Amino acid sequence: MDKKDLNIGEHCLVPEHRKLSEDEKAEILKKYNVTEKELPRMLKKDPAIKKLDVEVGDVIEIKRTISTTKENYFYYRAVI
Repeated sequence: MDKKDLNIGEHCLVPEHRKLSEDEKAEILKKYNVTEKELPRMLKKDPAIKKLDVEVGDVIEIKRTISTTKENYFYYRAVI
């Protein structure tokens, strides 16, 4: 397998990443009372979001599942 064919987002240890819509983004920013600049950041060229067609200013939701309890935790990152 060639490196360019490898999709890191499909690896079992990489949590699910999802680009939020503008409405979802506004809702999250309001819910946590933060601005986009106050969110943790991730690079546009991050391999985990390569296939999401992101632009600078988008917000990514990262869903992590605890394997022992099956609980989901959500984290948010602003794309820079």
